[in-house]
Amino acid sequence: MIVYDGLKSDFLKSCLNDSIAMEIEMNILTKLGRHTPKAEFRSWENSLNYMFKVMNDDDIPDDAGVAIEFNIPQTSKRVDFMISGYGNADEPGMVIVELKQWDALEEVEGTDALVETVVGGGPHKVVHPSYQAWSYAQLIRDFNQEVQDGDIRITPCACLHNYIRGANDPLDSGRYKDYLDEAPAFTKGQLFELRDFIKASIKKGDKKEILYRVDHGRIRPSKSLQNAIGSMLKGNREFVMIDEQKVAYEEILRLSLQCQKDYKKRTIIVKGGPGTGKTVIAVNLLAELTQRDQMVQYVSKNSAPRQVYLKKLKGLIKKSSVDNMFKGSGNYTEVGRNVAHTLLCDEAHRLNEKSGMFHNLGENQIKEIIHAAYCSVFFIDESQRVTMDDIGSVGEIEKWAEEEGSELYYLELGSQFRCNGSDGYLAWLDDVLDIRSTANYDLEGIDYDIRVCDTPGEMRELVVEKNKLSNRARILAGYCWEWLKREQNNTDYHDIKIGDFEISWNLGNGEPFAVSDTSINEAGCIHTSQGLEFDYVGVIMGNDIRYENGHVITDFTKRAKTDQSLKGIKKLYRESPDEAGSRADEIIKNTYRTLLTRGMKGCYIYCTDPGMSQYLKERLRSVKHETAND
Repeated sequence: MIVYDGLKSDFLKSCLNDSIAMEIEMNILTKLGRHTPKAEFRSWENSLNYMFKVMNDDDIPDDAGVAIEFNIPQTSKRVDFMISGYGNADEPGMVIVELKQWDALEEVEGTDALVETVVGGGPHKVVHPSYQAWSYAQLIRDFNQEVQDGDIRITPCACLHNYIRGANDPLDSGRYKDYLDEAPAFTKGQLFELRDFIKASIKKGDKKEILYRVDHGRIRPSKSLQNAIGSMLKGNREFVMIDEQKVAYEEILRLSLQCQKDYKKRTIIVKGGPGTGKTVIAVNLLAELTQRDQMVQYVSKNSAPRQVYLKKLKGLIKKSSVDNMFKGSGNYTEVGRNVAHTLLCDEAHRLNEKSGMFHNLGENQIKEIIHAAYCSVFFIDESQRVTMDDIGSVGEIEKWAEEEGSELYYLELGSQFRCNGSDGYLAWLDDVLDIRSTANYDLEGIDYDIRVCDTPGEMRELVVEKNKLSNRARILAGYCWEWLKREQNNTDYHDIKIGDFEISWNLGNGEPFAVSDTSINEAGCIHTSQGLEFDYVGVIMGNDIRYENGHVITDFTKRAKTDQSLKGIKKLYRESPDEAGSRADEIIKNTYRTLLTRGMKGCYIYCTDPGMSQYLKERLRSVKHETAND
């Protein structure tokens, strides 16, 4: 859908009349049913007045098409500015321009596509503008049949019209070279260069014909995309399915393909605890359904699983259109009904009600995902809800599926991978943490290397030694120590200090915590480890969980102030102490349950509370093999 379209001559006239921003505002209200914030309105005025100067050139045909705020079908992404027309050999094409009002940015080390700039009143990590322009162009190429069959060239670029470029500018860092080559970035003082870039592709006008063709193109994944994700998955042992996983995969595949035939909505709830292979199933479905001509995406609220599994798929490949298949759960606030064939929502227990940086967008993420797809698949473990904002539950999914007129299906997975396939370990943890009473008082007969260490240094030594085997051991900690943003990239600053033991929280730059070679020197938290698995983990249990007077107790006042998981709990405590205590207790225990189940082969624990340490040792004493030998 295009919010505004016209000829170049129409666009210039609207700019001269000072009406272009008002026309877009009215079209957004009419077509999308939403009002435009003042800041967005001002950004149109500033950026489009600049584009007026760029387009005011006789060599750019008056009857070239101009589109503003082009909504890429099946997504909530919008291209800022597009010019359509024909080249010298009458080949159809479009130039897309990503407009930015930034006047400064910083390079983010250890990544190939992120920069830091001021957005929404504060500094945030966002994608490089050239990456954004390239990814939008690639999304159109990969999923628009008209572009594929009509050989329509898509030529992207970025325009930062307030940005003064300097020597050795961070915008031009070598880590962004691949994206700058694909989508050049034009800055303040480069108006004529941007004009020349447009004129190189648009020689003849098209009277908006190409815009119309692209806007009405049927959605179909390109052969190159199908081949790319198929080849990435082939032979990748990380994603081999076994037993129940294959059964669930085949059933979801059958139901999704049925939606593709009869256009009925179906919602599938897949319940499974830690180590049941939910993500393995999702990634396999992502590849297979794409090869079946579906528009399908892997969705998660937490960015850590997306980053890690995408990297495991891509390997050494840096730039790939497969990136566009991994999306955050807040991407569907403005997406129409049934615009996607299948959405695979991993870690569905972590879904929120509202979306956006300030949690002010949309209505309900579960509703929006079901609304956006013919087939919505929710992989869920209700015992892993770990923040006040987590609303993911079977009941919530059922409610919105019914409202959206979607048929409901249920699947359940048993433990297979993590903790050596032991449901007994998971049940033991539930009993130990007083989450629920089980018959698993001890770990008798369970082949799992679990130890309670007397010092954090002893725990670290064990994890470091295990990590030498395959870089699959990590130290994790409860969120009881402050995370200082100003020190987030300083490996010499140690956030966590216990006696003479010191360690940094996982750094804010570089590769994802789960795969980086240097992560063994850092401690991960729930937000960087949930949804992921390692061979061995060391877990520091802080003073937010203690053993006192014969009971496991939780204490939300011992959580770090920088932890957003319990945001709002103090206000709730003033209004309803019992409810606040119950919710905090659930979140803290679920957090430690999740951390303690990240290791497939073993878990080494250090407790800051002596009572908790002694209690865990007593619960392990009756195990005949005491500790598994290395």
